[in-house]
Amino acid sequence: MNDAADTPVLRARGLRKEHGEGEGLVRAVDEVDLDIGPGETVAVMGPSGCGKSTLLHLLGGLDRPSGGEVWLNGRRIDDIGEKALARLRRTDIGFVFQAFHLMEELTAVENVELPALLAGRSPRAARRRAEELLERVGLAGRTRFLPSALSGGQRQRVAVARALSNEPSIVLADEPTGNLDSAATLDVLQLFEGLHESGQTLVIVTHDARIAATADRMISMRDGAFVDETRLTGGTTGRLGALIGLED
Repeated sequence: MNDAADTPVLRARGLRKEHGEGEGLVRAVDEVDLDIGPGETVAVMGPSGCGKSTLLHLLGGLDRPSGGEVWLNGRRIDDIGEKALARLRRTDIGFVFQAFHLMEELTAVENVELPALLAGRSPRAARRRAEELLERVGLAGRTRFLPSALSGGQRQRVAVARALSNEPSIVLADEPTGNLDSAATLDVLQLFEGLHESGQTLVIVTHDARIAATADRMISMRDGAFVDETRLTGGTTGRLGALIGLED
């Protein structure tokens, strides 16, 4: 990692997560190596319980590994203190979850501006950024709505906007279409395509082949380990257009 231009945004080496001990030892993540380049979208697929979500939590500093290393922008992050790790999660990593995890008592714009406020931005700058992001995800007319007044697809779009609040180096998405119907899923697929086209670096854990098909690379995972990797071609716009055509 000598040349900054060649430095992966995210790098994992020998990454492990173990539960239990002795005969009851389970490796949820088993010696994973991974490099994510700037502007790249990588999809990780596999059956339930294969370790996809655990891997994402390790990559994003939401959980500590049992072994191995995680590097973000050339800096090792798996061994830093809790305060430094929390600060890094707020400023450098965006998270999108299947269950949205929005604050139900806050409006859409308040949810989106919250990470910026926690990172120390002024209220005015945080609000301006939040409004710009909600317009970007097609919710300019819903900024003052509570999550309970939004559809599932709209709530996920708010969650994506929130993940972008602090202009993160990478966005980690855990089953982002898992709770959505087909129409809302295509809506979110188009949103992720737009993020990819804008140069945002993404790692998407999914069981949905439609969203995986929009990635640059698709990695298959089983029993905590990577078992296959496919580099996809044709461009996200062409692949997504084909998927939308199939839905129609």
